[in-house]
Amino acid sequence: MLRCPNCNSKDIGKIGSHQFYCWGCFIELTVNGDKMSVYQVEEDGTLSSLDDLFFPEEEMPQVHAN
Repeated sequence: MLRCPNCNSKDIGKIGSHQFYCWGCFIELTVNGDKMSVYQVEEDGTLSSLDDLFFPEEEMPQVHAN
């Protein structure tokens, strides 16, 4: 089961083939293979990457989405 890396919530909705949305903290997650990217949704609908806050370059998380 996918958990939010920010708030650890399981309340994750699927919004695309590899895109998810956390209803706990309102961030968007993209899962591509074993790489996860985290984005903040801005007021105008654009996405700002939060990867540098969550995943140091040398420590990318292993993701297993069911």
